[in-house]
Amino acid sequence: MAVFLIKMFTLTPILYDLFINIYLVSLKIASFFSVKAKKWVNGRRIFPILNDTQKKIWVHCASLGEFEQGRPILEKLKQNYPDYPIVLTFFSPSGYEIRKNYSGADYVFYLPVDTKKNAIKFIQEVNPVLVVWVKYEYWFHYLNELKKQSIPVLLVSAIFRQSQPFFKSNNKFWKKILSYFDHIFIQDEASQKLLNGIGITQNVTISGDTRFDRVLEIASKKSAIQEIENFIENQQVLIAGSTWLQDEKLLAKYMLQHETKKLIVAPHEINTAHLKNIKQLFPRSIFYSEWINLKAKPNNIQVLIIDNVGMLSQLYQYATICYIGGGFNKSGIHNILEAAVYGKAIVFGPEYQKFGEAVGLTKRNSAFSITNEHELELKLENLFTDSILIKHAGGVAQQFVIEKSGATKIIVDYVEGKRLLTNASNSLTVSD
Repeated sequence: MAVFLIKMFTLTPILYDLFINIYLVSLKIASFFSVKAKKWVNGRRIFPILNDTQKKIWVHCASLGEFEQGRPILEKLKQNYPDYPIVLTFFSPSGYEIRKNYSGADYVFYLPVDTKKNAIKFIQEVNPVLVVWVKYEYWFHYLNELKKQSIPVLLVSAIFRQSQPFFKSNNKFWKKILSYFDHIFIQDEASQKLLNGIGITQNVTISGDTRFDRVLEIASKKSAIQEIENFIENQQVLIAGSTWLQDEKLLAKYMLQHETKKLIVAPHEINTAHLKNIKQLFPRSIFYSEWINLKAKPNNIQVLIIDNVGMLSQLYQYATICYIGGGFNKSGIHNILEAAVYGKAIVFGPEYQKFGEAVGLTKRNSAFSITNEHELELKLENLFTDSILIKHAGGVAQQFVIEKSGATKIIVDYVEGKRLLTNASNSLTVSD
């Protein structure tokens, strides 16, 4: 609630601090009822202590999706400048809990709450020589302190919309926050136009979205998953990724009417309650953790439920058609690029307009939006029975990803060109 209010009101630093404190109190109360809120609060009880005066690169992501977006930059900087340890921070438990043991970073922490005291202390502990924030993060005290200390801060893969507080009539506070970034790398021309409209015309580059680079890298390293191949048995298969309950209900009705089809579903949430609900929706289903332990595989299983995190980006290679979840939530669909990179036709719900890649692929008849059970039935049957259509859609999707790649190189070239990470003992250059 406090974050919503922060975005709605005309702010001053004093009001900002008030809302941050309200937010912190609300999360502490919520931690009694929510596992995620409890992890958020408990994860910040111990302040990060590094006991290391070495200069570092600090990369900050809100959650898991932003981490995947920033990962190509992090790993390229690590490769090109190995003398600088990497500090990776997360705002959300859904990012930290999954990537707390990520080997590409030397330190992984929750970002302490954005107070003036925390910002000064954390920056002193980290001792960053370069800071990279991914897409959506705008924490006033951290950015203010970094600016005071003349530590360069880059915002990467940013995307802006008219509804954001930067573009409201009373935007002085938010415009000031944007001014703290030494350079903003944006995804598209629409974002540039919005920034130009509020007088931000310098230190802005249209670089594109680093997610395209990331999915291309994942696809290039794909490997066979024998247990998945055993399940599919060379049949047509629908792979549904990052699904929510409404997605799963629609898919369950479709599968009941098409008993010869196979489905692999990888839900967005894999808590026990949600997995139990999915199992009830699909009578002829089995969890992946159970399937891999069966020596004799039953031939009557129609639905394989993925009950782990980390497989999805590799699963899409086996799909005949991909269904991407989240399209019936206001927050919108999840990552469609992980499917597009393998040359797959893609289907999703109606909430996709905030995502440029989804809009672009629908215009190219490579991705398809549905709003109800009937439309899902028609679209899936159309694709399953038309080999020419499905091949065309997949080819267009894959080519789209290739054409949009290259953002990582633009950003890392900037770091090199501006000599933001000069090192007398290691004169490294940026590779292609």
